[in-house]
Amino acid sequence: MRLSWAVGAALLGTAVADVDPIVIKGSKFFYSSNNTQFYIRGVAYQQDYSSNGTTNGTSSYKDPLADATACKRDVPIMQELNTNTIRVYAIDPTADHTECMQLLADAGIYVVSDLSDPTQSIDRSDPTWETTLYSRYTSVIDELAQYNNTLGFFAGNEVSNTVATTDASAFVKAAVRDMKSYIKQKGYRTMGVGYATNDDSTIRVNMADYFNCESEEDSIDFWGYNIYSWCGDSSYSASGYKDRTEEFANYSVPVFFAEYGCNEVQPRQFTEVDALFGDNMNGVWSGGIVYMYFQETNDYGLVSIVDSTSVSKLADFTSYSKHIASATPSGVNKASYTPTNTALQSCPAVNSDWRATQTPLPPTPNENLCECMSDAAACVVKDSVSSDDYADLFSLICGYTTCSGVSSNATTGSYGAYGMCSPKQQLNFLLNKYYTEQNSASSACSFGGSATVTSTTKATGTCSSLMSQAGTAGTGTVTSQPTGTSGSSASSSTSSGLAPTTGSTMVVVGSVQLGAYIVTAVCAALFMIML
Repeated sequence: MRLSWAVGAALLGTAVADVDPIVIKGSKFFYSSNNTQFYIRGVAYQQDYSSNGTTNGTSSYKDPLADATACKRDVPIMQELNTNTIRVYAIDPTADHTECMQLLADAGIYVVSDLSDPTQSIDRSDPTWETTLYSRYTSVIDELAQYNNTLGFFAGNEVSNTVATTDASAFVKAAVRDMKSYIKQKGYRTMGVGYATNDDSTIRVNMADYFNCESEEDSIDFWGYNIYSWCGDSSYSASGYKDRTEEFANYSVPVFFAEYGCNEVQPRQFTEVDALFGDNMNGVWSGGIVYMYFQETNDYGLVSIVDSTSVSKLADFTSYSKHIASATPSGVNKASYTPTNTALQSCPAVNSDWRATQTPLPPTPNENLCECMSDAAACVVKDSVSSDDYADLFSLICGYTTCSGVSSNATTGSYGAYGMCSPKQQLNFLLNKYYTEQNSASSACSFGGSATVTSTTKATGTCSSLMSQAGTAGTGTVTSQPTGTSGSSASSSTSSGLAPTTGSTMVVVGSVQLGAYIVTAVCAALFMIML
């Protein structure tokens, strides 16, 4: 008996739970199981969200990968645009993403996810790389690592956007380093960690050099470029695309447009698509992600949402669809491709144009050390004190004792051992430091009623070793690294940067893999019957 192709295809769709993972070789992406080069034909996919290197104080955002109804509506529309990648700017790592990720996988669509959210990110105006951010970032990785159509992650988006904010890049690069290390520690399949930069003429070269210099372990796996210089019916030269292509001709990792699509001329013509995927650029660039799917007040949308099941295609949709349909570069063959541009960049010198030293980078956040120190502190901040008042407390206590143990200076490369702890833990360290310096006088632990004396846990074993490395002033170097685990609770932070940590998601593969093997075997048999 012969089964119909429709039935066979339906059964196959059930069996094929994952798409072929994307891997990196040299400066190019490839499908892992064959020699075909992968070019990103992407769309930015998130409503009502701005990720611009600041924290905006609100934890409200819509996770696009947790809305199965919207995914069912939008994935077929994305397929009409030959989309093979979407970029999402913030997800809730505690939500269920199974259905959306499966719909995307069935459509051959991969995901690049930013690791931050509106309240938990590296803020260019007050950059830190601390335990709550570490937990947030690792939790996103834990959640998305289980899906083979997760292409990679952005550790930051346009964090440094002027010369004055280039010091923040040191903290983002530390995040890149630690997330790459975390993926390896957890034994996950290879997933890239990169950065998305803006197109600022005063810092763009230094930015690209800094994030890909000194060592591969600390450097980005891919480089995303947010570029809006091709407006209307511009040209390869006039838009600056020619100059940017020449600048990245010898870059050692994949580069692609993380956002593009100038809207100064409307409707958008999208003639830049022909250039991006054409012969002048496709040897250097690995495609790009058009900004954006949803129509919002910024007027960049390809579609306008009608209701939960339908959209209205805009003029930009028609124009983009026309040009992306012909974006079919052949690329190179992975087996015969031997990368020649393997050298890292030279790190930019610290001067008036660049304010972040490469060595050392901020330390890896170590929650064990922070908890040990805080538990051993006899004078601590009261739980009733609002995090909004922490800044005033820091200012006050630093007038009485040195605060180098919690301070950070990316220009000089000076980082206090406890600078990667949460703000509350840092206050506990400083309050207790001053209290101890004053021979534990009761009057030395008040600070207007904001501090209190509490019972302590004596530091022994690992705690004692960690705190000994940090030193009583917190200026030592802690060489012991945290284990490859993320936090234990989930919530959002306030604008001060203090937040409960986000829990990791256990990735259980044994029974799932066994089931996949069984279903695959059944489908193989069915196809033999159909033949």
